[in-house]
Amino acid sequence: MAAQTLLITGGAGFIGSALVRHLIRETDYHVVNVDKLTYAGHLSTVEPVADSPRYTFEQVDIADAGAVERLFATYRPDAVLHLAAESHVDRSIDGPAAFIQTNIVGTYTLLEAARAYWRTLEAPRKEAFRFLHVSTDEVFGALGETGFFTEQTPYAPSSPYSASKASSDHLVRAWHHTYGLPVLVTNCSNNYGPYQYPEKLIPVVILNALDGRPIPVYGRGENVRDWLYVDDHVRALVTVLENGTPGETYAIGGHNERRNLEVVQTICAHLDELAPNPAGGSYADLITFVEDRPGHDYRYAIDASKIERTLGWRPAETFESGLRKTVRWYLENRAWCDRVTRDRYQRERLGLTV
Repeated sequence: MAAQTLLITGGAGFIGSALVRHLIRETDYHVVNVDKLTYAGHLSTVEPVADSPRYTFEQVDIADAGAVERLFATYRPDAVLHLAAESHVDRSIDGPAAFIQTNIVGTYTLLEAARAYWRTLEAPRKEAFRFLHVSTDEVFGALGETGFFTEQTPYAPSSPYSASKASSDHLVRAWHHTYGLPVLVTNCSNNYGPYQYPEKLIPVVILNALDGRPIPVYGRGENVRDWLYVDDHVRALVTVLENGTPGETYAIGGHNERRNLEVVQTICAHLDELAPNPAGGSYADLITFVEDRPGHDYRYAIDASKIERTLGWRPAETFESGLRKTVRWYLENRAWCDRVTRDRYQRERLGLTV
């Protein structure tokens, strides 16, 4: 693919910023980072590459049609990688409206602007243009003890968050089948790694442990997730962008199923070694079982054989190697965590509204 300018939505968020850093460091693409800068979007995540002449930032709400149309007219991108989304399940339980607005209305607005722009392109650029929509395995609902999600798994979302992402997936595919827009869809498993906003499981466990606060585990910690190191994910996204077939979906997983309690215990073991508890004892002593999340899906697991077979992508990190890197990063970057959460979020419990 000969794309030179990529429009990245949500590029100041966790996965989006990892993608921006990778593209600037490892490729020749010009990157236009489009982000609304909500509570979870922070430009500190792209500071390491922000001085590159191939990097541009635009603070834009993707649901603002006029602003989005201006982006296409100004930068004339060769592809769009759409990662902008409200993404926290607990927050979607407390306040679903923002998820409907960004994940559904925002995706529709972006699709319409992309379609109008794509129709004006001359044949070679029109043929090469791509709209890559980044989604989640949560759209598929819950698995039992066995089986895996594949590209053919029927949708059965359980939370307002996953329902809004499922809706956006359907819109993207409809714009392909109805209008011919050359789209690609990816559904990934749980991401983890550096710069993840400290509201998700792994950073919350690390920071609560270091602060000597209770480490909350929902229910009995039996829920299972497939973990994907964020740098592996962004490599997969670039692979799909450059080599994927328009209209196709690619499931991206890390082959790392773990029960939540096992994840928490492993983090505590790493912390015991790397930053021993000054109060003595193991950080695991802080584990506290709390009321489960309403509608908590039991198990997610992805069969990533299609992207491995057709595009040659495989995760480079095991869960053990990726988690150790992640723990080390948070130990070395506690000031960043304080910086992005100050006056925004104090790791309080969310998502108990029924």
